[in-house]
Amino acid sequence: MQADVDLAVAAAKKAFHRNSEWRKLSPLQRTALINKLCSLMERDKNILASLETQDNGKPFTSAVGDVFFAIMSLKYYAGWTDKYFGDTIPGGDFVVQTRKEPVGVVGQIIPWNYPLVMLAWKWAPALTVGCTIVMKPAEQTPLTALHMAALSKEAGFPDGVINVIPGYGPTAGAAISEHHDIQKVAFTGSAEIGRIIMQAAAKSNLKRVTLELGGKSPFVVFDDVDIDKAVQLTHDAIFPNAGQTCCAGTRTYVHEKIYDEFVTKAVALAKARKIGDPFEQSTKHGPQIDEEMMNKVLGYIEIGQQEGAKLQCGGKRVGNVGYYIEPTVFSDVTDKMRIAQEEIFGPVMSILKFSDLEEIIDRANDVEYGLGAGILTNDINIATKFTNNVHAGTVWINCYGAALPQAPFGGYKQSGIGREMGRDGLDSYLETKTIATKIV
Repeated sequence: MQADVDLAVAAAKKAFHRNSEWRKLSPLQRTALINKLCSLMERDKNILASLETQDNGKPFTSAVGDVFFAIMSLKYYAGWTDKYFGDTIPGGDFVVQTRKEPVGVVGQIIPWNYPLVMLAWKWAPALTVGCTIVMKPAEQTPLTALHMAALSKEAGFPDGVINVIPGYGPTAGAAISEHHDIQKVAFTGSAEIGRIIMQAAAKSNLKRVTLELGGKSPFVVFDDVDIDKAVQLTHDAIFPNAGQTCCAGTRTYVHEKIYDEFVTKAVALAKARKIGDPFEQSTKHGPQIDEEMMNKVLGYIEIGQQEGAKLQCGGKRVGNVGYYIEPTVFSDVTDKMRIAQEEIFGPVMSILKFSDLEEIIDRANDVEYGLGAGILTNDINIATKFTNNVHAGTVWINCYGAALPQAPFGGYKQSGIGREMGRDGLDSYLETKTIATKIV
């Protein structure tokens, strides 16, 4: 695997040479290439969605949405190629300028839960500023990345600009993280692997690192909202993609005045969720990614029961073909239970009770993660105070999970380092050069 990574890095390094075809392209020529890639993705949208469903197991209807969000992300950054620049700084007898330059060869390691979207989030800013890429898709889900590599060739990207290396984390991922000719690594995945990548980056060439890691996001429901709408929103915050979403609202905090009614309705909605073949139009709930993750989730369900949480519904594997788990709802969950502290990454909704704003802010912050948070209330003062004090990279008010390419995404605490998307997403792919000119 090291030899394959070395070949890919050498190709990327050659493509980044100052006299290469890629480096000589104007910003608008880079824009044209990215937009051409988007056109090819639109042409192949059903192929990409089908590959995503085969790889990941998510419903085909969801995979189609992922294709269009990936296209949207690439198109957004295509418009940035000529809009990032430095400053001119007053300096007396000197003219001081700053210049923004691409960092060079970048390594990108993406997860299996949203393979195509995560590819787009990482390719887009890197290509926009003129970097070259060595990407490792997750070993469980390489197919869309390989098809995208073929589309990039068809779009006309010069040789070596985009390189896709399927492989395992301990081999291909480690080789990328440790490589001395890679100047930056972008990783999305678990906090455990994020630490390993940071260590490898430090021990090699001190390459810069951006990490988008796990979460244990709170979703707070006050008693002044429409309960039926709140139940639907909290359901949609956890169960899509079989609960395999880093910012899923896995801790559902419900005000004590509406707690019992909320639990009853949340259970009914979870029981009604359609489980089945991901290629069937009516399917809402697909399998977990593999047997290992299925067993991990089932293990957490067992832990929840042992610790005293009340299993309201679900909790079992569905059949023996595919790694399906029933949508699961726990009530009577307390903050120190492991199912309220640790990332489960499965279709498990934990419903906790709270009484007032000050209490819930402290409880919402009482985990190691800080990726997302949500609040449902009609009181703008409550929403504002919660938003200003919760430790989360993204806060959703009266909604959950809304994502736009224009908006930066990332987390506090052990949920990561740096931001992806938006203008902020360009920064980690850029160097700043200061130029001082003496006036005579």
